[in-house]
Amino acid sequence: MPASSTPKRRPSERPSRRPTKPAVGVSANVPAELLDLLPSRIELVQLPSEPSKPLPVEFWIAPVYRREAERVLPWLRGLGVIQSVLAGVDWLLDVAPSGVTICDGRGIHSAATAEWAVTTILASLKYLPLYGDIQRQGLWKRRDEAEDLYLSLHPTDKRNYPATRCEELYGKTVLIVGYGDIGRAIEARLRPFGCSFLRIARRARRGISDASKLHELLPKADVVVLSVPATRETAGLIGARELALLRRAALLVNVARGSVVDTAALLEALAAERIRAALDVTDPEPLPSEHPLWHAPNTLITPHIAASSPVFMRRAITFAAAQLRRYMHGGKLVNVVANGY
Repeated sequence: MPASSTPKRRPSERPSRRPTKPAVGVSANVPAELLDLLPSRIELVQLPSEPSKPLPVEFWIAPVYRREAERVLPWLRGLGVIQSVLAGVDWLLDVAPSGVTICDGRGIHSAATAEWAVTTILASLKYLPLYGDIQRQGLWKRRDEAEDLYLSLHPTDKRNYPATRCEELYGKTVLIVGYGDIGRAIEARLRPFGCSFLRIARRARRGISDASKLHELLPKADVVVLSVPATRETAGLIGARELALLRRAALLVNVARGSVVDTAALLEALAAERIRAALDVTDPEPLPSEHPLWHAPNTLITPHIAASSPVFMRRAITFAAAQLRRYMHGGKLVNVVANGY
């Protein structure tokens, strides 16, 4: 694969010139009807998944999939801006040429991801994985297992009358670790359920703590939602020490990156039936079929699908088009990534 000859340029929120007709690279896999959303005064370059010759591209709307992006990037010439359609750009930071401005897709899939978080929180508290097994087996009497599940998480000598068949979200305390666009969207959708909230973000401000308060806040939460970006600082953010601080029966929800959680420590906590987990991302990823995390107790796993709704790409191209208009008119770009965020 040829080495990139992309000229070096200092990242900036505001382009130093006003391009008259910029060459805009878009994956050839993007549906034709969505390309009509882009400004008319551009030179559209539809990029094959595996280019065979250098291609002039000034503004690149990076594809969804990392492998495709890594195959295409070395063939691009004159690159000034990379607009990701994803909120997480950790891998782009590793491969992008120095001096190229990188913009993330913050906000594009906040709605879908927030809905996934709410869905899996409710599914976990209502024991839907258990009831799914019961439905597939067609054994009504197995509902008595719900009480056993509850008591394994909330040990006591007494059984409940009537028997516990599910739990409530009402009155729970939710800690959102990573109070950005996705974190705010999750809170907005959980608020009608009568939850109270604790929040951690990169910077402390009114009602929001910084990461230095993580150990103080973890024991106060019934549900912990992780929505931080993957950076050196967030790698292994939740390890054995943090998991030990969680309340018994606390639910850990990960919509961030698998690297944010120490998988071995998580497996140990789950095997002890101290906590439960809802995961859309894992480490490793893809999760091998023989990996024990698939069968860990009180665990709900989806294979990194939280944002994959049918409106995702339309929303992504609409956002990229607005960003491209800013670029063409010398305006200030939004979502510019600095220091890994």
